[in-house]
Amino acid sequence: MDKELIVQLTQWHEEDEHQKIVDTLMEIPPAGRDYEVVSSLARAYNNLGRYEEALEHFAMIAEQGQNDHLWHFRVGYSYYYLNRYEEAVRVLGIAHDLDPDNENTAMFLKFSQRKLRKEQHAAARRAIRDQHKDSGTAATPFEGMDLSGFWDDSDYALKEYVSAPPTDELIASVEEELGYKLPASYISLMKQHNGGVPYNTCFPTEDATSWAEDHIAITGIMGIGREKSYSICGDLGSPFMIEEWGYPDIGVVICDCPSAGHDVVMLDYRNCGRDGEPEVIHVDQEDDYEITFLAQDFETFIRGLVSEEEYDTSEEDKLEDLRKVAVGQFSPLLAKLCSHVTEVDQLEQKIRKVCTRIIEEKGHFSFHADELSTLMYDVQFWLYTSSYPNTSRQQYLDVYEKMIAFGGEFGQGGYAPGWISDWLDGRIREGLIVQENGVLRFTDQARSEVITRLEAEAAEEDVAPFILVDQKGGGMSVILNVGSYRSEVFEARADEGFEGNGYDWASLAAVFVNEYMPEWADTIHFDPEADMFCAYSENSEAVKRFAVRFKQACEDETVIQDLFSRAELD
Repeated sequence: MDKELIVQLTQWHEEDEHQKIVDTLMEIPPAGRDYEVVSSLARAYNNLGRYEEALEHFAMIAEQGQNDHLWHFRVGYSYYYLNRYEEAVRVLGIAHDLDPDNENTAMFLKFSQRKLRKEQHAAARRAIRDQHKDSGTAATPFEGMDLSGFWDDSDYALKEYVSAPPTDELIASVEEELGYKLPASYISLMKQHNGGVPYNTCFPTEDATSWAEDHIAITGIMGIGREKSYSICGDLGSPFMIEEWGYPDIGVVICDCPSAGHDVVMLDYRNCGRDGEPEVIHVDQEDDYEITFLAQDFETFIRGLVSEEEYDTSEEDKLEDLRKVAVGQFSPLLAKLCSHVTEVDQLEQKIRKVCTRIIEEKGHFSFHADELSTLMYDVQFWLYTSSYPNTSRQQYLDVYEKMIAFGGEFGQGGYAPGWISDWLDGRIREGLIVQENGVLRFTDQARSEVITRLEAEAAEEDVAPFILVDQKGGGMSVILNVGSYRSEVFEARADEGFEGNGYDWASLAAVFVNEYMPEWADTIHFDPEADMFCAYSENSEAVKRFAVRFKQACEDETVIQDLFSRAELD
């Protein structure tokens, strides 16, 4: 292949013009296509998603490619996207041996091994199921299982999930709409309690998902019907998730998950046909609709649900949420909106303060129907419509997620669209938001009240970027993710070895406690790490007072320099 053609093909490849590569190379007679031409042609087919055609061309140069890392990698790439994972692992393993340092090869080999392992786990469970089937007559659904304490009938669950027991006519109608026969065990459970939120919401997995390394979580189980939003044919039911969210049309969505749409649990009819006994799978929209086998049937899935307490990482999650709310970067949209507002001083810190209080009350960073969450709905609407005064209802609902819900580092990673539309419609009914010619805005009085409330809720003594954290066994700690706050203070003595790490902060804090709060010197303890300063005590009040006064000292240039002059390296 001549140099000029190589340059042109490289340019087209970088510009994703893969069809031009195919068209150009196909004009070369087969007899005139050397190894490089065929390899480039097959790669272009891969990039067009035409993997079978790619494999046909790779096969033509298989003998020449036996010692070529790229030939093996590209063949493995084809197998991977054809879901032929065993072959992908074999070929990518050879590619990895030929070039152990190639990151793309290592990544696709890891992906292929993981997917092959999932297939093998699923096959093993199917074998157990088939063996059980052949051993005798099926038992009555949920025989021997005590379902009296299965459901958590909160107000939210009753409103969003639970319907009256389905009639046989309704079941037949729903099955006709879905195109699938529902499992007998599912129908049996729904006739006892038609949809709802179980107390046990976690299911163990042998393979990692986007939710966790060893389990998935559900929010609720969809009932049979159309009346409730979270019933299988409701507004947010199975047809909606398949048609609007792009979930694979291989069965029925039966459970939503805490990610608010970004993963679901489905009944999978691929191996049994539309009238057979479906398997239960987890489908991960965040990972290109990755499928993870959960259980051989619905009853096994229900029996396998366990309490979230078995996977409780709430303290670690709360600490991480507090960290990102304290120092996480705002989304580009939220940062832009805040920069346009002049009515509120230190607006960003006030938003962070309210969100910190939300986490302290809930234990995690999410908005629901509580007062502080409602305030944050109001604040986001006020900010957005201040910059974009011609916003319609649908425009706002479409853009909402770009502020905080999926706001990057300062974000929640999900939200329930129903909460936002309910809040917005409620504000319109209350007359706080008016709609004129399709454009929404706060009334002048409502706008003023939102600003006043924000100021009031954020008015408590602010210790940010320090973060106060209640300890599980009692007491309190205060932490600081080091690196940016007052870094110039430590730079003044960098030649002595000060770096501004957690240990340096602890040295500074020790001087402060000894000189300004000596009565607490034996009460407040330090437990720093390289990237984090931490002080703690069983006496919560002592920690609060320390945090407030230490933050004040840090903000006073004369005091902080004086204290630091006596700090010693740990």
